[in-house]
Amino acid sequence: MRFLIENALSARVAEELVTAGHDAAHVRRYSLRAAADAQIFDRAAAESRILVSADTDFGTLLAQRRTAQPSVILFRRGTQRRPNEQVALLLANLTAIASDLAFGSVVVIEPDRVRVRGLPLLR
Repeated sequence: MRFLIENALSARVAEELVTAGHDAAHVRRYSLRAAADAQIFDRAAAESRILVSADTDFGTLLAQRRTAQPSVILFRRGTQRRPNEQVALLLANLTAIASDLAFGSVVVIEPDRVRVRGLPLLR
C-alpha cells in the first residue's frame, strides 16, 4: 500500500511502514512540513496515497470536499504516540481494512477498536 504520513506523526512511522514492505513517505520528503492541510491532502490524492494522521482536520476536509479519495487513517483517543506502536496497531488491522481503504474510507484507529466510514462523507 501507498501511504503519506502527516506531520502530526513521526517520520519513523513512514520508515517502519517501508520496512514492512509498503510504499510510505513522510510529508518532510516533499518539504511539506509546514504546509496547510489542504496541500497535504492534495498531495496524497495526486499520488494515490492513504493519508495517515492524528489530526482530525483531515476528516473535516473530506466532508467539505465530498470526495472519495484519498482514504484517511486517523489515530485517536489514547493511541500511543510511539511510532513503533502506531505502526504495529496499523499493521495488525491493515488486512481487515484494506478493501475499505482501496474504495475510499476514513478509518479511525483507537487502542481497543477500529471504525470505518466510506467516502464520500455526506451530511
